[in-house]
Amino acid sequence: MKSIALIMLLITTFTRAETVEKEIPPDYGYVVEIGEQAPEFTAVSADGATIRFSDFKGKVVMLQFTASWCGVCRREMPHIEKEIWQQHKDNSNFALFGIDLDEPKEKVQKFAQDIPVTYPLLLDPNGKIFYKYAEKGAGVTRNVIINKTGEIVYMTRLFKQEEFDEMKEVIDKLLK
Repeated sequence: MKSIALIMLLITTFTRAETVEKEIPPDYGYVVEIGEQAPEFTAVSADGATIRFSDFKGKVVMLQFTASWCGVCRREMPHIEKEIWQQHKDNSNFALFGIDLDEPKEKVQKFAQDIPVTYPLLLDPNGKIFYKYAEKGAGVTRNVIINKTGEIVYMTRLFKQEEFDEMKEVIDKLLK
């Protein structure tokens, strides 16, 4: 029942303002909040492309924070690949980036092959991007959904199937 009520809230909320009334527990370790503009960043992908967040204004963007040593990330990433990336990768209004916390390019490339995932993984030396979103010492398994105006509309922590399913609903609604 609770999940149906939240989905109804999401649908109602998106028809009004494309934001979600979701309370983010303090133990999620975010330093950003729903309703805020997403922090700007520039990064290099594992294949060498330069990515500027500002270039994706006008698109729905999913940021997936990860690392090769993270067991929960390894469990969640195949779901992201199959249920989100494969569903929306050809939609010109959608972008998805995995942001790998402080690992060298070769390790990130191997990580992508091992899982496997085909969505772009960005390098985040010293956590410069990660710490714009999360507290020092916070865990990496987290996702941030950003609407077409650059506003944060949904955030997750760890891999919880119910929250993951809600996140997919948010993305689908934003892309309609």
